[in-house]
Amino acid sequence: MRVLVVYESMFGNTRAIAEAIAAGLTGAAEVVVVPVREVTAAQVHDADLVVVGGPTHAHGLSSSMSRKGAPDYVDKFDVPLVLEPGWDGIGLRDWFDSLPGGTARGAAFDTRADINHLLSGRASRGIADRLRKHGYRLVADPESFLVDKQNQLLPTEIERATSWGASLLAAARVS
Repeated sequence: MRVLVVYESMFGNTRAIAEAIAAGLTGAAEVVVVPVREVTAAQVHDADLVVVGGPTHAHGLSSSMSRKGAPDYVDKFDVPLVLEPGWDGIGLRDWFDSLPGGTARGAAFDTRADINHLLSGRASRGIADRLRKHGYRLVADPESFLVDKQNQLLPTEIERATSWGASLLAAARVS
């Protein structure tokens, strides 16, 4: 099985989750992890399972406007943040606008604040909706991975992402 994990990340949290998901899939599948700015149409076309994730901004997917505000957060927290390479490039919202229809299976995840999802929103729901609209069959409910008030992943999230990745493989095989 060929798995493509596509992610958008501002400060590295979503990238770390994408890599952990891939670790859960590795060994039983051919897995490629690619930032959204580098993913090719051929990679999407060749995948049997497309896993897509991004950070939650203003209750949903990032936009060009919300990405422009990312530098304002670098010095906001006690823990220094570093912007990911390409943080100001294409985001998932724009990528979905150009994504051709597919027939593969899909899964959606996000990173968001460790507060009630009614207050933070969940980018994974928008990602899941866009995957469905493009013809992908979801193999799991959208999943959120949490960051603390200092924008750092909670201690259990990497392990949880790895387990979720392994569960996606099992779900994709039976669907």
